[in-house]
Amino acid sequence: MRRPSARRLAAAVAAGLLLPVLGACSDDPAGLVIYSGRNENLVKPLIEKLEKHLGTTVEVRYGDSAELSAQLLEEGDKTEAGLFLSQDAGALGALSKEGSLAPLPKATLDKVAPAYRGAAGDWTGVSGRVRVIAYNADKVATPPNSVHELVKPEWKGTIGYAPANASFQAFVTGMRVLEGDDATRAWLKGLKANGAKPYDKNTDVLNAVDSGEVSLGLLNHYYWYEKVAEEGEDKVDAKVHFLPKGDPGGLVNVAGAGILKGGDAKRSEYAQKAVDFLLSAEAQRYFAEETKEYPLAAGVKSAKGVPPLESLQPPKIDLGRLDSLKETLAMLQDVGMV
Repeated sequence: MRRPSARRLAAAVAAGLLLPVLGACSDDPAGLVIYSGRNENLVKPLIEKLEKHLGTTVEVRYGDSAELSAQLLEEGDKTEAGLFLSQDAGALGALSKEGSLAPLPKATLDKVAPAYRGAAGDWTGVSGRVRVIAYNADKVATPPNSVHELVKPEWKGTIGYAPANASFQAFVTGMRVLEGDDATRAWLKGLKANGAKPYDKNTDVLNAVDSGEVSLGLLNHYYWYEKVAEEGEDKVDAKVHFLPKGDPGGLVNVAGAGILKGGDAKRSEYAQKAVDFLLSAEAQRYFAEETKEYPLAAGVKSAKGVPPLESLQPPKIDLGRLDSLKETLAMLQDVGMV
């Protein structure tokens, strides 16, 4: 089983390539085809367990969540996919908006708090992550309590971020939903004008904070917990600060699953069993212990040292509304960040 550092490997296999899992043969059609926006190295152990659980062959097409969502909309009822496993809620929200997802049973939905599943009851989160501010404790005594403070002069030239990263873009989309496009554009311009330093990925941001190259960094919580698990907390100078009072910088986003409409009854049955497996104690413990993400199904606790999900103070937002990535990318391009 891969350690959490697998998240840092190269991007998943291109979206157009259908990959057989566990030796599926072309003349033996899969019982379930999954389109997965989650990295193969991350979820393959779960896919292997799922195949055994279902007692049938599973095939997975890996790729970018937004691109796979668009592909599914294009395929419509002709898609071979029975299940969409998305890296973020926005891609699921886009499918839900177009009526492409089947309703989930109440028993399934009730396993997850309403804040972390689709408002229409047709998709559910299976794991969560929260945006945090990483800070170098040797340089910062008291980290800021809001991302809005990052545009102030006292933080000029001290901030690292990854503007091309999907999680940063989801956060910006969340800010657009919460505060409007004008306020979000003004914040982005202020961040850039304040000398924020762009990096290619979140691990680079965290390493820059840890080394003191920058004092603050915007990233997801699990990167710090993975680094601490690998190196030991006494070897890591960076710390993480969870933002209070519903600040947009404390967004909790989810990876989630939805069942595609269409197909025969057997495919839908396998897809439903797959969703319930992803919400099982076994799968939820995997997300908690191996990836340091938040388990979302009731009754499974977060990993040791990770603050409980219920202790966080994220902004209240319909995660399905994070589907306007195209508009967010246009805004980031307009301000010169990507």
